[in-house]
Amino acid sequence: MRTGAASGHTGYYHTAGCFGSDEELLALAVPFLADGAANGEPSVVVLDERNARLVRAALPKDAEVTFLPGGAVYERPATAIRSYRKLLAGHLAGGASQIRVFGELSSVARDVTWDWWARYESAINHAYDDFPLWSICAYDTRTTPPAALADVMRTHPRTALPDGRHVANAGFTDPHLYLSEQRPPIPDPLQSGRPIADLVGPAPSEARQAVRAADRGHIGRTELDDLVVAVSEAVANAHRHGSGPVRLRLWSGADRLIATITDAGEGPKDPFAGLLPAGDGANGGLGLWIAHQSCNHVALHRHADGFTIRLIAGNPRH
Repeated sequence: MRTGAASGHTGYYHTAGCFGSDEELLALAVPFLADGAANGEPSVVVLDERNARLVRAALPKDAEVTFLPGGAVYERPATAIRSYRKLLAGHLAGGASQIRVFGELSSVARDVTWDWWARYESAINHAYDDFPLWSICAYDTRTTPPAALADVMRTHPRTALPDGRHVANAGFTDPHLYLSEQRPPIPDPLQSGRPIADLVGPAPSEARQAVRAADRGHIGRTELDDLVVAVSEAVANAHRHGSGPVRLRLWSGADRLIATITDAGEGPKDPFAGLLPAGDGANGGLGLWIAHQSCNHVALHRHADGFTIRLIAGNPRH
């Protein structure tokens, strides 16, 4: 039986929790987690180290709450979805009638990689809807940019307030619509220079060779290997599902390697492609999912000339 604001709700009860002080953070987190623990519901906290200390100290000593490191869970959106689904499935198999998660994405909301985390916040309305999950996604209004807060209101059906109320977000947008909107990615400064490789119509094997040749030893071996696989998959999908010509461009910097793959098609029809695996790999879904698992930033962009996927290995935060 579900409890609290989610009582009577079926599926995922997804809420934003915006706070402007430590007191407001605790007002959101402590009753939510303490009530969950008191009702025997698995209750999980995913915060940065400082905020985790604050919440831990304010909780009742006997409250059974699990703390997970935010940096490990929120490394990449697709891996976060995979990890959470495994966690939620385990609790559901154990008989949980409701699972509570209090997590924080404030740090990535200030980052140039926010675009794929905004997509994550939208996609999980669907990805977690087969679990009795109630989550509060916490955002610090003192440091989260206004544009990111606007995305938060559009990707969460409701907001939890520090006074205990839950209000509907008038601007909430259905994930299928939100994920289908076109948002040009923030340009990486490296792309203002001439690419070190520019190939038209490369086979996947040629693409793999080009990526390895472009490496200047500035990224780790594992990151390079992952990028090689991601580029190969993206090129294969562009040939298979897009329209020619397929173009691969590569840039190398002091701490990152960037690849863009462009074709004249419209890109994947599935708005969740990349964040969730396609069942049969159709429409490029499986290749994009592999890229989202292995790269440090993935940006998808439909434009007048077709569709481009940008893959970054190394540090995407320039």
